[in-house]
Amino acid sequence: MVLASFLLSSALSRGGSAAPDATYRSTVEEVRLTFVVTDEHNRTFAALKARDFAVIDDELVIRNFRSFTRLDESKLDITVLVDSSESVVSRFRQEIGDVLRLISESKSIAEDNVSVLSFGGTRSTIICAANCRQFSPAEQLFALSPQGATPLFDAVVFAAKQVSERRDPLVRPVIILFSDGVDTVSRNSAADAVQAAIESNAQIYAVDLNKPGFLSKGSSTLQGMADATGGRYFTIGEGAVKLLGDLLEDLHAAYVVTYQLPSRDIGFHPVRILPTRNLNLRFRCRHGYYQRMVN
Repeated sequence: MVLASFLLSSALSRGGSAAPDATYRSTVEEVRLTFVVTDEHNRTFAALKARDFAVIDDELVIRNFRSFTRLDESKLDITVLVDSSESVVSRFRQEIGDVLRLISESKSIAEDNVSVLSFGGTRSTIICAANCRQFSPAEQLFALSPQGATPLFDAVVFAAKQVSERRDPLVRPVIILFSDGVDTVSRNSAADAVQAAIESNAQIYAVDLNKPGFLSKGSSTLQGMADATGGRYFTIGEGAVKLLGDLLEDLHAAYVVTYQLPSRDIGFHPVRILPTRNLNLRFRCRHGYYQRMVN
């Protein structure tokens, strides 16, 4: 899936424009991509060489990399987004149970930051920020009453801004989004939400609260957001333990490649990674980057 197609369809579905209003200019001299590669059996591939893949940046083939290595980052900055709108009333208790299980399981991982935000009505609320493993949010979460409209896209933009404020080059940011994928009130579009996540370098791991086996429009939205940012999509039936296990697998199996910025053109630059020898390999990374305007 090409990100541009997802952004276009998402924006048009909300009556918006596919292109952002702002103009961007970059001062970055290289592109840095973090990615995971799997084989034909969907197992992580640990023997990748630089000659095994090429990066397609704005349809320009990149084979001359500045660096290529296994990712040595060992810390996570996890932001959990909890849908507390009226559209998830029937699954709310299960959602909260999975969120608390996720936080509890994450205590086995040293030095990670965990934040929890909820969204419902017209705004997002910070339950706990970077300290949720020390300060249990159970009482605050169970005190929530699922009601009101669903500002899903605004919540993702808000979470991405929180992530950007804590940005650390040695920490990998992840947004874990519990939602049914429905948005009813946001000022931002799906395109804006994806753009904000990409600019914060956060991957979205989406947990679909819809009934498993029923692919709704909201499910497609969640899958698109996860794919565009290099994350993963889960159903609520798969549970928090599997999500955390897959997240850790991605963390320890990831590669990072850097290459010279091929163009100084402003705006969005779509990116793909393709195999050059073993055509069974599949690559998962964010689908592009933005060149931002310097004020």
